Amino acid sequence: MISVCMATYNGEKYLREQVGSILTQLGENDELVVSDDGSTDSTIDILKSYNDPRIKIFINTGRHGVNSNFENALRHADGDYIFLSDQDDVWLPNKVDICIKALQDCDCIVHDCLVTDKDLNVTSQSFFKERNSGRGYWKNIYKNTYLGCCMAFKREILNKCLPIPNIKSFYHDDWIGSIADLKYKLRFTLFQGILFRRHESNTSCTVKSSKYNIFQQIGHRLNRLVLTVFRAYL
Repeated sequence: MISVCMATYNGEKYLREQVGSILTQLGENDELVVSDDGSTDSTIDILKSYNDPRIKIFINTGRHGVNSNFENALRHADGDYIFLSDQDDVWLPNKVDICIKALQDCDCIVHDCLVTDKDLNVTSQSFFKERNSGRGYWKNIYKNTYLGCCMAFKREILNKCLPIPNIKSFYHDDWIGSIADLKYKLRFTLFQGILFRRHESNTSCTVKSSKYNIFQQIGHRLNRLVLTVFRAYL
């Protein structure tokens, strides 16, 4: 069984394209688990309009933030294989099949993607090349390249990663990728599975420059080091 975990917040502008691209790749026993962080637009109405029992919606009371919103979706996932999804991208055909095949001999996969503008015009042929993505715990301590919307992993990793620390500058994908790299078999693959949409409302740390000074960044990395190593080997 596959669980696609999506966090939403006022995502009406791009949501239909994303949900449509996901549902066509899921079987009747799979699920799209959506945690909504108190949207005030038509996000929930759009999700309900599908009238699809595979879409399971959980609404937070008040704003919880990115990490807690994703954690809420992950906690409600029943699948053996977990996919992370943002609300504004588009999955390319065969993403699910290729990722599931790859997960037969690894525990977590991070695939490449095409980078686009808000209108899905391709601006970069490879996020990996742009970001110098690749596995390696220490490499990603320096600069995170575990892009959540391109991640899929086995349930064993999910059980190890929950709960997710809700601390500044430390995103859910950074946390999951770090533990997977430390404790499990993680693979970066050149397969391009999505159109990664960049626009003015992106929340990912991979598309924005840091707002912290050098001393704060060092402190955050040390904090991440302690937390991930402790959790991985607890």
